[in-house]
Amino acid sequence: MDLIIRRVRISDDAPLADIAIADGRIAAIEEKIEKTADQEIDAEGRVALPGFIEPHLHLEKAFLHRRMPARLGTLEEAIRVTGILKSRQEREDVLDRSRQVLDMAVRNGTTLVRAHPDVDPIQGLIGVETAMQLKDEYRDLLDLQVVAFPQEGWLKTEGVQQLMESALDLGADVVGGCPYNELNWDDTCSHIDKVFDLAQKRGLDIDMHVDFADDTADRRFATTEYIARKTIDTGYHGRVALGHVTSLGSLKSDQLKPIADLLREADIHIVTLPATDTYLGGRRDEVNPRRGLTPVRALHAAGVNVAYSSNNIRNAFTPFGKADPLQIGNLLAHLIQFGTPDHQADIIKMSTSNAARAVGIAGEYGLAVGKQADLMILDTYAVADCLLDLPPRSWVFKRGRITVITKYESRICRSCGHAHETAHADRA
Repeated sequence: MDLIIRRVRISDDAPLADIAIADGRIAAIEEKIEKTADQEIDAEGRVALPGFIEPHLHLEKAFLHRRMPARLGTLEEAIRVTGILKSRQEREDVLDRSRQVLDMAVRNGTTLVRAHPDVDPIQGLIGVETAMQLKDEYRDLLDLQVVAFPQEGWLKTEGVQQLMESALDLGADVVGGCPYNELNWDDTCSHIDKVFDLAQKRGLDIDMHVDFADDTADRRFATTEYIARKTIDTGYHGRVALGHVTSLGSLKSDQLKPIADLLREADIHIVTLPATDTYLGGRRDEVNPRRGLTPVRALHAAGVNVAYSSNNIRNAFTPFGKADPLQIGNLLAHLIQFGTPDHQADIIKMSTSNAARAVGIAGEYGLAVGKQADLMILDTYAVADCLLDLPPRSWVFKRGRITVITKYESRICRSCGHAHETAHADRA
């Protein structure tokens, strides 16, 4: 054995267990492993979870919040401001800001990120090129999937087809789409068709930004049904993820049900982005402003696979964030009123096993013998307390290798007069 983690809490209904790791995989999970290993860690009853997954992050647009501060906070302003800043992108600056996000993610227990760099004539391929460099640079810390994302539309922007082809030639893993950013409904449908055509030609999965609106009045923001039927017709079941999908939140239950049924039949993965969607949604509502979210409760109840992610980190779309799935999960639980013990457990699944399905790694993922040893030990002692405590990640492991050690000490000092060490986290 290469490593044994002793006395970890995997389930609140079972005794503490030991986890043995060999050759980057989980070799055994037993109440007491008699064998020894080259390296051993005593978790002292702390909780173990599989590594978090961020299925929807924009690295090259992170930490732009002070370059051209937003004044209105609207989606339209965010697109305009970001478009201006994109035209000024420089390679080393993009790398530096992207590394800030990835370092945050690693420290917070994330072992896979799906990045969505823009592919358009404004910034060209700099987002994909830098992501590919980081994919290699961070290979021992996390896995990085890269989505070629046509933020500025496909038909209305000249040259996007060739740029998308070039992005995939560079090694992008997933074909992205942004169908609402076209000029009319026919072009929106054509955008979706082009995404599917390119994905099928290359044998790649699909991940689109869709339905980013408060209602379905504009058909460009009501494409979920079209995409679901397209997925079924092309046999792309389980290979399509959709981010945002906010306009579904405006539908009554009898309108939503047939769409939810189609999503379940197509095995489409819905990735809600609560920080961004709540921040930008309902801006024109003078009374009882909408939360701006996809109907997570209804989709979850209908059997649709729902995950969540941070989306943007500190820019005009989302001025907050630190790439911490527990923070975003806690926010989501409040927004959708998922407070019962079972619901809180569901939130954790949305950032772990559900997210693994959304990015296509479910077969390799999880706390089970034979799975890749991507996991973390959290500084709390009950699985049910993870979303409540938002605890530090005491240890993080990527393919069985320690990537993060966080030591945390906090004392209430009532005039004791002593100096104490503060929290710190280091990458191994």
